[in-house]
Amino acid sequence: MKLYDYLPSGNGYKARLILAHRGLRYEYVPVDILRAETRTAGFLSRNPNGRIPVLELDDGTHLCESNAILFYLGRDSDLWPVELLDQARVMQWLFFEQYSHEPNIATARFWLGWLKPEPTPYYVETLARKQEAGRAALQVMDTHLAGQPYFVGGHFTIADIALYAYTHVAPEGGFDLMPYPNVRAWLDRVRGQPGHIAMTESPRPT
Repeated sequence: MKLYDYLPSGNGYKARLILAHRGLRYEYVPVDILRAETRTAGFLSRNPNGRIPVLELDDGTHLCESNAILFYLGRDSDLWPVELLDQARVMQWLFFEQYSHEPNIATARFWLGWLKPEPTPYYVETLARKQEAGRAALQVMDTHLAGQPYFVGGHFTIADIALYAYTHVAPEGGFDLMPYPNVRAWLDRVRGQPGHIAMTESPRPT
């Protein structure tokens, strides 16, 4: 397998993290989104949507979208529940991550850390709205985690991987995690999982 990815990306980190947890061998292919390398003809032939990560399977086919990659790589492991209702609940959190969490927390992080636009009134107002919505998402997570160690079924699943990726770097988007003690405790539990790697850890050639 090959993984086309940009190292600082939380979406790419999801793929790297599950590959590490599963001990799967792959070739890492860095793609610099800031240099528009996802807009080249070669990359667009792999993903017409022009986004990372892209997982190239051994037969040469390509799989896009980070949460789809999580499902593909986790479906035959204990990262994917056996019970149908728990499977649906994992999907519930994957949709939450892409609809309520990532668009706010990841976007604020990208703006503050990479894009750094001029502080126009429009930008300041839009960033404030993103941060408000991001805090709301963190509160939903904190409330849910008050009664259980992980998001679904009491054990570590791909739902945790999906939500961990951008939550653990939320402070880079201006989010204070101190008001969310259950989230912070959950982050520690995820970091303690066997095979865990840091976001900034460069993938080793395999």
